[in-house]
Amino acid sequence: FPGLLGNIVAGRIANRLDLGGMNCTVDAACASSLAAFKMAISELTDYRANLMLTGGVDTDNSILTYLCFSKTPALSRTQKSRPFDAQSDGILLGEGIGMVALKRLEDAERDGDRIYAVIKGIGTSSDGRFKSIYAPRAEGQVKALERAYQDAGFEPASMGLIEAHGTGTVAGDLTEFEALKQFFAERQSANQSIALGSIKSQIGHTKAAAGAASVIKVALALYHKILPPTINIETPNPKLDLEQSPFYLNTKARPWIRTEQQGPRRAGVSSFGFGGTNFHMLLEEYQGDRNPTTSNTSIQPYRLHRRPALIVLSAVTPAQLLIEARTTLEKFQLETGAASYPDFVEACQGAEIPEADARLGFIADSQAEMCHKLAISINWLEKQPDLSAWEHPKGIYFRESGINLKGKVVALFSGQGSQYLNMGRELAMNFPEVQQTYSAMDRLCRERGETPISEVTFPPPAFSDAARAPQLDRLRRTEYAQPAIGAFSVSLFKILERAGLQPDFAAGHSFGELTALWAAKVLSDDDYFALVQARGQAMAAPPAIEGDLGAMMAVKMPLDRVQEAIQPFPQVAIANINSPQQVVLAGARLAIESLQQQLQSKGEMATLLPVAAAFHTPLVAYAQKPFAKATETVKFKSPQFSVYTNATGQRYPEEPNAIRKILKEHLLNRVQFQREIETIYAEGGYCFIEFGPKATLTNLVKEILGDAPHIAVALNASAQHDSDRQFREAVLQLRIAGLALGNIDPYSLTPSPTAVVKPNKALNVRLGATNYISEKSKLAFEKALQNGRSAKAIRSETGARPSTPAPDSQISDAKPTSMPLELPIADRSPLVPISPISTQQSFQTAVSPSPQP
Repeated sequence: FPGLLGNIVAGRIANRLDLGGMNCTVDAACASSLAAFKMAISELTDYRANLMLTGGVDTDNSILTYLCFSKTPALSRTQKSRPFDAQSDGILLGEGIGMVALKRLEDAERDGDRIYAVIKGIGTSSDGRFKSIYAPRAEGQVKALERAYQDAGFEPASMGLIEAHGTGTVAGDLTEFEALKQFFAERQSANQSIALGSIKSQIGHTKAAAGAASVIKVALALYHKILPPTINIETPNPKLDLEQSPFYLNTKARPWIRTEQQGPRRAGVSSFGFGGTNFHMLLEEYQGDRNPTTSNTSIQPYRLHRRPALIVLSAVTPAQLLIEARTTLEKFQLETGAASYPDFVEACQGAEIPEADARLGFIADSQAEMCHKLAISINWLEKQPDLSAWEHPKGIYFRESGINLKGKVVALFSGQGSQYLNMGRELAMNFPEVQQTYSAMDRLCRERGETPISEVTFPPPAFSDAARAPQLDRLRRTEYAQPAIGAFSVSLFKILERAGLQPDFAAGHSFGELTALWAAKVLSDDDYFALVQARGQAMAAPPAIEGDLGAMMAVKMPLDRVQEAIQPFPQVAIANINSPQQVVLAGARLAIESLQQQLQSKGEMATLLPVAAAFHTPLVAYAQKPFAKATETVKFKSPQFSVYTNATGQRYPEEPNAIRKILKEHLLNRVQFQREIETIYAEGGYCFIEFGPKATLTNLVKEILGDAPHIAVALNASAQHDSDRQFREAVLQLRIAGLALGNIDPYSLTPSPTAVVKPNKALNVRLGATNYISEKSKLAFEKALQNGRSAKAIRSETGARPSTPAPDSQISDAKPTSMPLELPIADRSPLVPISPISTQQSFQTAVSPSPQP
């Protein structure tokens, strides 16, 4: 019975856990999980239970199951699950168990439970009479959708994610998409506003457990505020016509940013089963305090997944540091040391390092990676004990002692041109400060009727260069580029500020100067966001302005040679003096392009910049007055630390109105960045930290200061790498250099100990009702063999059933066409039970009198 009777599964759980509510196993084919959810919810809403455990179980990937799906036919010939892809060719079978605890919301809040999501409604339907009980029907699926939203009581347009049944079969995916498109389009959902995906691309089709997997995925997506990816989609099926639908295929994990005006994050889960059964369930993010408050539970982390850890070792001398590294490596190479790894990582995150101590640090994803990098570090320390500082290609940093950075820290803020699509994507998924900042900027955009900045920065995945080009062009537009860079720069600063960063100086390049003033508390968050929006809008070419707004070009040449080169071009001016080797020119587009050709023909490096106009020249005079007017609408305060201006390279005054006056003319003034950095360095600035995308300002500082002692670190140096990992590595460099910072990431789980796994190379076969034969049964077979008969397989040549059984003497020559109802097996070799699979083959079994087994 345990292998044949499904309810034994539910019964055993209720028995072992002493549960007194309804216990049953539900069969709705591939929709079984959601059918179980529906029943469990009814028990709670009718107050027949206070807690329900429900979900889906499917561990049947037997030969019979494979055979059945092969004959449907539904299996992928390429052995790959590709929901909604042009190359979709079927399902990939999976298996699994997914269980969820359900409670009434008020009970869960009272009990201090961690709440992942709130179920708001569920709709069910049957396809009714149709061409086949195996064929999906759009009309039946639409009916389930309608009932779900009626149950939930909110509009489909508020949805942000649909977790589709999405099996990867062509007919199934197209029918499901047709139903979704029909339902949502009729209810005025905006084009490509809802992410669509299917977990079957990652774990296969787990049949009865598929709905449970989808619900768990969506609940975690709501909890983490992340739009999860669907993999294996290279080219969307053109029959979907995605561009003209409310949906886009989400192939990358992306931050799920919402504003208060939009309401809570919401997601739907669809699940359909053979027999024409349809289910759709609606979930919403929990908006209360997500941390338990009862005394018997601890505060939960913001994230459940783990991120790389900062590993830091220190000792009084390099020789003692070498001993510390060896001791640590030996400790964690032993199995007994594994349990202390989480405590070790926790201690490293905010550990204070005495200024005179030698120190060593790196980023590690796991205990194994930590041991690997420790071994590299030990080798370096043994070979080169006299190094005062080094940086290993594997991301290991060492200093013989720290630097006193008190009074020397400079915050630099990026200007326009450094932006890129998906900048800070991983940070936005992992740190609430980033999502909150983008949400605040989005709120202003929506109030103005503009596209939210988060949608411009983190657009839906594009499947071709042609589809990606408009996304790039939009982010280059000044009205989007400046708020996007501002939001990212502010986010980075807030994370480090929470960890204890207190800059002594601040400066920005062009637009970045506005962010520098915000960092010094000259502007509040809301006033800063308002000015950023106003500056971007003012600098974007208004409809009334026609003609050439100019272009900008970066030139790698000394200033005196640049001045000589532009003399024949009166329409070109110097806009930025960035470093001894870099000058930015601006002016009429044709003149800039002509100068570029001339310089490149002489072997000089001249690069056009992705900007909309010739900034810091009279060509953008149209923007100066609107922005100056906007500065009158916000409140300025005295800076809490020194801020420097591009206009003169000197400090801003302390008086708020004087700051306002300088900022009003900022758009037209030349950017004196080189002079600015030289002034800051002369006044004590030593450690330069760049807040914003890429490492443009970091590289300029290095060019300006050359061999003069200094530190310059970009928090987001590359557009090609994980922004979260880059950020952690940059913070690590700063800590090894001597900057006192606490734990930057209180939201992450402590790494778990590394489990010691001993591989088992033996073949394992699970025993079940279909293949287990007891000793008692074997003995019965042995007794049956005493009649001297044996069994053998012969090919069936006809589908007709013999009218009468042949006499024993003729059995060996007969060619029976069906399985005899009673068959003594006369083979003393290991026994294989006859199962339904046997009757599906083109071989039949005949019995013959034979003295030999």
